[in-house]
Amino acid sequence: MPRPTTSTSTRRSNGKRRIGRRTRAGGALLAVLWLSVALSAIAFSVATLVRGETERASNLSEGIRTYYLASGAVERAILKIQSDLMKTPDPFMRFSFPGGEAIVEAIPETAKLSLNQGTAQEFLQLALALGAPPEQAQDISRAIVDWRSPGGAFDTFYSSLNPSFRARHASFLNEEEALLVKGMTPDLFHGNYVRQPNGQMMRLGAFKDCVSTFGATGSFEVNTAEPALLVSLGVPPQNVDQLLTLRRARRIRDVNEVASLVGPARAKLRVGGNSIYTLRATARMRLPNGRLSDLRRTVSAQVKFLPLQFVPPHHVLRWRDQADSEVSQWP
Repeated sequence: MPRPTTSTSTRRSNGKRRIGRRTRAGGALLAVLWLSVALSAIAFSVATLVRGETERASNLSEGIRTYYLASGAVERAILKIQSDLMKTPDPFMRFSFPGGEAIVEAIPETAKLSLNQGTAQEFLQLALALGAPPEQAQDISRAIVDWRSPGGAFDTFYSSLNPSFRARHASFLNEEEALLVKGMTPDLFHGNYVRQPNGQMMRLGAFKDCVSTFGATGSFEVNTAEPALLVSLGVPPQNVDQLLTLRRARRIRDVNEVASLVGPARAKLRVGGNSIYTLRATARMRLPNGRLSDLRRTVSAQVKFLPLQFVPPHHVLRWRDQADSEVSQWP
C-alpha cells in the first residue's frame, strides 16, 4: 500500500508545537532556578540575621553578668577595707568568684590633684604632661582657677559660645565641670587612644584620672598616682615606666625606696591615703572551659570610709557604671 504522505502545513504545525513545548519547558526551568536563587538568598539573609541577633543577645547577657560581677567586687573591696582601717589597702586587690575573676584598684584621692585647691602652675604642668600644646595648657590652667574664683576673665568667651553659659565662680562640684573650662577638650579630659607598633591600642593619660574635688595639694600617693601627674610633679619621664613596673610588683612602703627614680619629686610624694578612695573594679567572666572571657567590664565607686561606730561605716559618694582601666594583671 502506498505510504500516507504528510502535508507541508501539517509538518510545520507539528514543528511549532514541539518548539513551543521546549520553550515552555525552558522558561519553567529558568523560573525554578531563579526561584531557588531567591529562596537561597532569603534563607541566607534570615540565617545571618538570626546568628547576629543570637551573638548580640549572648554578648548583652555576658556584659550584664560581667557588670554585676564587677559591682560585687567593689562591694567586697569595701568590706575588706573597712574591716581594718588601720592598714592601707593594697593598690590592687584580686577576687575570685564562681563565675569569674575581678581586680579592684584602690586609688586614694591623695593620688590626685585637687581641682579646688591646686595652683595654676600645677595645672599648667599637668596639662603639658598630658600632651597639650603650651598655649592650650596655659588657657586651661588659668581657666580652672578663674572658674572657682570671683573674677571673670573668661566670662566674655563663655558668653560667645553657642549655647552660652556662665562660669560658676565657685568650687568645682565634680570633675566633669572641668570639661567646660576654656581650652579643655574631650580627648584631653577622657584620654585618647594611639596605636602601638604591635598593632594594639594604648590609652593615653586622662585629665579626669589626675584630678579630684577631694584631691591633695603638696604631697601625692606614690603607689597610685597617674604617670602624667608624676611627670608634672618632677619625676623624670624616662624613669616613669620603671617606677610603674616596680609598684605593680609590690607596694612601695617608703618613698625613700624610690628616691633615685623620682628625683626632685621626692618632696611631693607620700605613701598612704586619706578616708576617701576610688575603687575601680574590672571583671571577666569564666567560660565553661575554665578560661576567662575576653569581654571586660569596669565600674568604679568613690567611697568615704567612716569610723566603725557609724552605720553603715562607709558612704558611696559617686558610682560610675562605665569606667576606664588599663589593668594588666590577668594571667
